[in-house]
Amino acid sequence: MARQSKKTQTSTTQKAGTVEGKKIDDIKAEAIEKQQFPDPVALSQALLNAYQQSQPLFVEMVEQYNQDIKQQAQLAAQQIPTPPVDSSESTIDLLKSMATDPLKYWSMQLGYAQKQVDLLQRSIKKFSGEEAEPIITPDKGDRRFRAPEWDESALFDFIKQYYLLASEHVQQTIDSAHDLPKEKKDELAFTARLVTDALSPSNFLMTNPEVLNETIRTGGENLVNGMKNLSKDLHRGKGMLKISMTDRNAFTLGENIATTKGGVIYENDLIQLIQYSPTTEKVHKTPLLIVPPWINKYYILDLRAENSFIKWAVDQGHTVFCISWVNPDKKLAKKSFEDYMREGVLEALDRVQEITGEKSCNAVGYCLGGTLLATTLAYLKAKKQDKRVTSATFLTTLVDFEQAGELKMFMGTSQMRTVQRVMAEQGVFPGHEMQQTFNLLRANDLIWSFVINNYLMGKEPFPFDLLYWNDDATNMPAVMHSFYLQNMYCDNLLAQPGGISMGTEEIDISKIKTPCYFLSTKEDHIAPWKATYQTTQLVGGPKQFTLAASGHIAGVVNPPAKKKYCYWVAKDTPQDPESWLESAKEHEGSWWPHWNKWMGEYKGEKIKARKVIDALEPAPGRYVKMTSESASEPQKES
Repeated sequence: MARQSKKTQTSTTQKAGTVEGKKIDDIKAEAIEKQQFPDPVALSQALLNAYQQSQPLFVEMVEQYNQDIKQQAQLAAQQIPTPPVDSSESTIDLLKSMATDPLKYWSMQLGYAQKQVDLLQRSIKKFSGEEAEPIITPDKGDRRFRAPEWDESALFDFIKQYYLLASEHVQQTIDSAHDLPKEKKDELAFTARLVTDALSPSNFLMTNPEVLNETIRTGGENLVNGMKNLSKDLHRGKGMLKISMTDRNAFTLGENIATTKGGVIYENDLIQLIQYSPTTEKVHKTPLLIVPPWINKYYILDLRAENSFIKWAVDQGHTVFCISWVNPDKKLAKKSFEDYMREGVLEALDRVQEITGEKSCNAVGYCLGGTLLATTLAYLKAKKQDKRVTSATFLTTLVDFEQAGELKMFMGTSQMRTVQRVMAEQGVFPGHEMQQTFNLLRANDLIWSFVINNYLMGKEPFPFDLLYWNDDATNMPAVMHSFYLQNMYCDNLLAQPGGISMGTEEIDISKIKTPCYFLSTKEDHIAPWKATYQTTQLVGGPKQFTLAASGHIAGVVNPPAKKKYCYWVAKDTPQDPESWLESAKEHEGSWWPHWNKWMGEYKGEKIKARKVIDALEPAPGRYVKMTSESASEPQKES
């Protein structure tokens, strides 16, 4: 702030309410503008306006909430959210560790206190108009503090740095507990991040300069609109907050999303099988079957024409078939993991052979679909039918779940008990619970950014195809999901020879000799690349491991035309993933053309294009339009 010099005499006559010829109000305004402080008078008026306008909205919201809760009263299990992570035991162990070496933690506390003193001193300098280097800055990818006020305003810069120092100190305290197992430290770090993310100053009206400025600019209208958005989201979740991530009315399946032309050529209780119409006069002889995850919907690979992997594969001359999984309800509660193999992948292989006349096809499995594909390959090997699959591509797929990342922290004893109770009562694990789990892994991006945009800034969410898909949750049948969580995530039995059985056949991944292409992504928080890499050490036969930049979705859905990101490839697959990375060569752009080139001989010769004949209905079909709330109702909202 500008300093006032102390003079007993001035060359300018001082009038009442002025200093050196300037009105005091003007000086205050200059200080507010210079330091990026919100005008307190304007802010007070805006908050008063918001309060007055929001009163009837608040009453209406409470009445609607009470009605929604009454409707949910008969579904008690849905009202008890699954606890995210139970870190109580790890917290006790951390306190014990701190007690064994109190001097170390006292020294850390003194260091933290000194940084706070340094921050206060530098902030005072900045308040005085002097330059002051920051004590700490946000990480490069942290988008919470992008507004210039976080740096230009001495007040908000102090709030930001104070928060970052506190968050850093918490993390350093956990890291310094060297006698704690890595699993417990990871659990504590994740829990601490959830708490510190929630307490970020960007999430609160009075400590977010962008929100304060918007409140003044709109006279509080943003807060009124925010309450309207909050009320709609509470109603949409039937009393539970279901944050809107995108404008759901902007998309309609089959019209402007999941639009690749084709037809449903087969269906049973679990799947609809889609065959896509050719776009080339000739196609490769060997067809391509895509096995997507059923933990969400297949059209992540067919969002829009310009970023659709399915359409791109069709354009490259592949005859593409894709499984569209049903969104199950309680009637399918007893469907097992083995049912998903038999009625899903194996049935699809039969239908592809029947339609094309080819005894073998290339297969692509994505995430959980890849886990099922690996299980199917091992089963076919045991049945001496492994030639039915010419090559297998695994996109961000876990087979060895030993280092499965942050998702394993949701598999604690108390969480598993809650999951089992919910599934026993409802017959399925509700899609919204699974969605919330994934959102917690990236809380700042998938929760708090929308809290700020929707409720504090009062804006409507932006129409975004990827977030529309992310919000389109699917249920999990109780028997299948229980088997998957226990045998894969908890016990890691799929990676062990004979660890699980499908029917009478023991599953041994090491017996797989099918040529395999593995695609992992470097920033994947769901299937960490070093964990997915381990599958290269389990299977035999020719194999290619490729690492793409970005994460679980963006690294996979990266069309060549975008010219984004990069990928790494290496000739060999040594035991250590870091050794692989050291030898890998970086290439610009999408991995899609590299994969298509690798397919080479597995694609077969060119033949006349196969048309879709006798389709039951046009793609994308009915199953993909079923919601997790009601498997019989279409997705479009009124």
